[in-house]
Amino acid sequence: MNATATATASAAPVAEGARPLLEVNGIEVIYNHVILVLKGVSLAVPEGGIVALLGANGAGKTTTLKAVSNLLRAERGEVTKGLIEFRGERVDRMTPSELVKRGVIQVMEGRHCFAHLTVEDNLLTGAYTRGLSRAALRADLERVYEFFPRLKQRRASQAGYTSGGEQQMTAIGRALMARPSMILLDEPSMGLAPQIVEEIFEIVKNLNAKERVSFLLAEQNTMVALRFADFGYILENGRVVMEGSAHALSENEDVKEFYLGISTGGRKSFRETKHYRRRKRWLS
Repeated sequence: MNATATATASAAPVAEGARPLLEVNGIEVIYNHVILVLKGVSLAVPEGGIVALLGANGAGKTTTLKAVSNLLRAERGEVTKGLIEFRGERVDRMTPSELVKRGVIQVMEGRHCFAHLTVEDNLLTGAYTRGLSRAALRADLERVYEFFPRLKQRRASQAGYTSGGEQQMTAIGRALMARPSMILLDEPSMGLAPQIVEEIFEIVKNLNAKERVSFLLAEQNTMVALRFADFGYILENGRVVMEGSAHALSENEDVKEFYLGISTGGRKSFRETKHYRRRKRWLS
């Protein structure tokens, strides 16, 4: 990536001299042995940070998260180059369950809840690997309900009959029951009303501040993600094309034009837009 692809030269997601909690180094991902999806993706997430992975649908955001959580094999995908380290330990060759025990949990796109179980039973499944006593389970449930008071009201309801926002809260709460140090959050705003999206992101910020849970979140809603994240990476066609602090990215003219829908030069004609797309500096 050349110098012009960086939003700000001084921006860095990890303090100088500190080792990142998660480090992805030049990974390449191939599906079905032939389809190249990620092409040398590198990123870092600091302990206690919120890092946004941004880009259009099909840019490679979900594949990046699944590469970190080791869920690619279920879809005939594999990391063929590069490596992934968590707390300085290589993890891209571990099983998903081994990674969960180390504190990395993925919340999948689409709010995957057990529809036939109650909200509370869904939450309890998140603590399955921890072997807790009933008293410890109850204490952890109350801790989750403090962050998600709406779930406490709905705890006896079947998850499949709750709203989309409540299902997303259930999915995040279930991840929290595993006591993670990092949550990989895939498209948390998808299909939700703007007010609910704000509520979900406020909860993420609250979890980060109070529990020091680190987040790597993939999100198409760039405007919301950059308001809540500390740092961001923009993907296009399986490559990181721009990175920087959330503030720097939100002020970048190209990001404003193509991801925030803000144009400082007024409305452009179709011909001007085509020329603008050709000149995008990260593809030069």
